[in-house]
Parts: sequence; C-alpha cells; structure tokens
Amino acid sequence: MSDRFDALRLRASLYATLRLFFAERHVQEVETPVLSRAGNTDPNIASFSLEFSGRTDGAPRTRWLRTSPEFPLKRLLAEGFGDCYELGRVFRDGEAGGRHNPEFTMLEWYRVGRDHRWLAHETVDVVRAALALVNRDVRVVESTYRDLFRTSIDVDPFLASDEALRNALGDVVIDPEGLVRDDWLDLLVTHRIQPAFASDEIHVVHDYPASQCALARIRPGTPPVAERFEVFLGPLELANGYHELRDAAEQRARFEKDRQVRSERGLPAPPVDDALLAALAHGLPECAGVALGVDRLLMAMRGTDRIADVLAFDFARA
Repeated sequence: MSDRFDALRLRASLYATLRLFFAERHVQEVETPVLSRAGNTDPNIASFSLEFSGRTDGAPRTRWLRTSPEFPLKRLLAEGFGDCYELGRVFRDGEAGGRHNPEFTMLEWYRVGRDHRWLAHETVDVVRAALALVNRDVRVVESTYRDLFRTSIDVDPFLASDEALRNALGDVVIDPEGLVRDDWLDLLVTHRIQPAFASDEIHVVHDYPASQCALARIRPGTPPVAERFEVFLGPLELANGYHELRDAAEQRARFEKDRQVRSERGLPAPPVDDALLAALAHGLPECAGVALGVDRLLMAMRGTDRIADVLAFDFARA
C-alpha cells in the first residue's frame, strides 16, 4: 500500500513541476473537450465511442472519446491563442496490459514559430526536470531515424527490401499476414532497437520515413523525410512530436487514406474532423507540437515496467 501511495504523491509532485516548467516559459494551460464529433482515423489507434441520449438539435449522437487533445489545441492555435499545453486523460480502446491502460494521462504542448528539432530539445528539458524529482539525470543521444537503424542493426530503413527488413528481425517470429513495410520498420524498432536502449540514456530520434508522417510536414530530399521526432527514456517510448502540417488539403487527403486503410482492415472509420480542417484552412501558424505519456514517465521515475504501479487503480480494478 505504501508503495502505491508513494507513487500517487510522486504523480502530484510531477504535475506541479510540469505546471511550473510551462508557467516559467509562458506556455498557457488549457482544457479542451474530451468528447468530440470526430474520432482518430489512424489505422493503428482505436477510439471509444458512445451515444448521447439528450437533445442534439441535429448534431450527431455518436461522440468519440479523445485519443489526444491535438485537434482542439490546433484549433486554438489557428485562432491566435499562442503557446499552450494540456495535461489530462485520454482514451484508447483495446490497449490494456503491462504497459498500457485504456485511459491514461497525456501531456501535449505546442510552440509557435518552432520546428521539431527545437521542440525535441525542450522535451528533453521536461524529462530532465521530472527526473530531478527522483535525483536522476541521463545522457542524451540524438540521431536521425536512418542513422539509428544503421548503427543499431546495420540496416538502411530507406533502401533495404521488405525481405531484408523481415530477416533483420532474426529470431523474433511475427505473423506476416497483412503487414506492410512500415509495420516491419515499427517491429524492428520495438523488438530489436528499443529494448537495447540503456536506462540512463534519453534517445532523441528525428526525421522519419515520409510514409510515417501522420500530422507532420514532409521535407523534400533524397529521400524525403517526415519532420517528426520521438523521445525514448531507456527502452520506454515517451513522446512523439511533429513540425506541424499546415496544409488543409494535404491533411484531408491523409485522413481519407487512413479511412481507406481502416475499411480494408474491416475497422470502423470515425468521421474526419472537419473543424480541424477548417482551422488549417483558416491558417495554422508555423509551429511544432508533442505528446508525452505521463504514466510512462512515472514508470521510468519509479523504475517499474508495470503501468499499474503508478496508477491509483488500473483497468482491472477500475
């Protein structure tokens, strides 16, 4: 019992530290809706939905629990609100286990006039401020996605054939049915590269394959890359950030492509967020944004690989 109470007290201290961190940098805390007319179209993320029983005045009764506060935060940015963050609960269906809980806490923030490389460094500052609460510091290792693959498993993720990617998994046995190139790349990260990260290191990885752009802009080149970064603390993935896409037409095309993939996989296709697209068309300022898993950060601070150890009550006891 005392360990769980200690974890809850550490969570409270972490929240206070995060709020002070952003207050000192004039980044405003906001709260945005948990229920939305639109869901997340990402084929690899499942959204919870529910039916509203009250008066809707013609609006849809089906509402979706947010998987992140990204879309409403960007709408605020488009209205001219400026640098902002949200610290709150998000929800993902089908994700329960040792490192996952269907509801969890996310910290997401946006910096106007910055790119993904600048924001990656600020993310490291956030993590270090958190680790200071438990008298820890870490070494920072920064690399491109391509260099990470080359140095870790001697594979070029941009040029290697799909067969070479599958073979690089070694003795990791995966059912190949329905898997595409990006799935094999993700599996190499999660099964071969990520587990080897030292616990006293933060790894910052940037410039992902253009096919893994999500809501990030793509930088032309040979090859083109998505201006995206991820931050790992030891073997735990903590944060995912973007130099944000500002093109409404391109974003709509990506949403529709996601919906097509979901349809091909027999998955429900949540409605596209037209409010976000309208905000992008109105004009999103040049900015970068990042989402950080607070429970994952607490797991690293407590030295546990069980998310239940940092929650008051996990899904099995909720």
